[in-house]
Amino acid sequence: MPDEAALGLRQRKKLDTRKALSDAAVELMYERGLENVVREDIAARAGVSVRTFSNYFATKYDAVAYRNGDRIRRSAALLRTRPVQEPLWTAIAEALIEPLRADAAPFGPPTREQLIALRKSSATPEMQAAVARATSDDLVDAIAERTGTDPDDLYPRLVAGVTLSAVNAVLTRYVHSDSPVMVITQLREAFAGISEGLPLPSPE
Repeated sequence: MPDEAALGLRQRKKLDTRKALSDAAVELMYERGLENVVREDIAARAGVSVRTFSNYFATKYDAVAYRNGDRIRRSAALLRTRPVQEPLWTAIAEALIEPLRADAAPFGPPTREQLIALRKSSATPEMQAAVARATSDDLVDAIAERTGTDPDDLYPRLVAGVTLSAVNAVLTRYVHSDSPVMVITQLREAFAGISEGLPLPSPE
C-alpha cells in the first residue's frame, strides 16, 4: 500500500511546481508582454525543463490562467466554511474576496505597465479560452452543497455562472480602468446588486 505521507508530499510538490510555473509566466508577461514569451522562457524562470512545463500546462496562456482557476477552487473551499445563516450571495462574495486579498498582499497594486500587459493578454482569444478552461466544477459542487441541491441541477450551475460573470466583469473593469478600482469593494457591490435582483441604478 502506498505511504500516505509520501503521496501527500508528492501532491504538494506537484502543486508547488504548477504554481511556480504559473508565477513565472505571469512575471514574464509583466516584464515582456505575453506575446514575447515562449514556454522555454517560463520553464527556465521556474527552474524546470520544457518537458516538465508541458506535463503541467498545454500553453503559456494556461499557465497564466491557472491562478484564476486556483482562486476559484480556494473560494469554493471557503464557501463551505461560511456561516450557514449567512445569505448565499454574501457568502459567495466573501469566499471570493479572501483568495484575492491573499494573492495580492505580497505584491501590492500592479503598475500601469503591468495593467497594460494584462489588457493585451486578456483581449486575446487564446487567453479567454484558457481562462474558461481553468474554471473548475468545485464552485458548482460547493454551491449545490450549501443550497441542498444536486450539482447536476440547473440552480447551482446558474449561480456559479452568475458568480463567474460578476467576477469577470469586475476584473475586466479593473484591468481597463485608468483610475484605481477597488476590486474587493466592487465585488461586494456587485453581489449586493445581484442579491437584490440587479435593480436599475438610481438616477443621479
